[in-house]
Amino acid sequence: MSAALTLSAIDAAQPPGGAEAACRPDEAGPALRVLLTGLKDRKGILRIELYPANDADFLADDTALIRAGKDFRRVDIPAPAEGKVELCIRAPRAGVFAVAILHDRNQDRKFSPFVDGVGFPNDPKLGFSKPKAAQASVAIGPGLTQAAVTMKYWNGLSMGRSGAR
Repeated sequence: MSAALTLSAIDAAQPPGGAEAACRPDEAGPALRVLLTGLKDRKGILRIELYPANDADFLADDTALIRAGKDFRRVDIPAPAEGKVELCIRAPRAGVFAVAILHDRNQDRKFSPFVDGVGFPNDPKLGFSKPKAAQASVAIGPGLTQAAVTMKYWNGLSMGRSGAR
């Protein structure tokens, strides 16, 4: 069973941007389902975020984006103990959006570079700065769009695949 299809009950517990973000079974409308691979372990929280596909707004402060009326969605789920990992997030409309995924292993709800993992569609090369929005964007159609993301974790002097799960 995928994690994405069992989460409709957690809507009320979602952080800012999450009230309209969680997918529900058999729901019509634009949404993105991501098959997640490369998890270092099954600890903590998985977070998927949807941003406007421009560099100024990509990974910007959620409160500022919401206050400005910009497209922003977020879904947090507990990392499933086993099985394949799928995350699903509803989009406000069909279009191109930048997407970021965080494996918040220590559950502090922020990116801790030497602990947590990150992933983006299109698998951009990561260094000491965030990727460009265009490198992490996906076109979401009027229905369910599928994507795959491989998580990356800090490894020595660079971000790379963990080689785990």
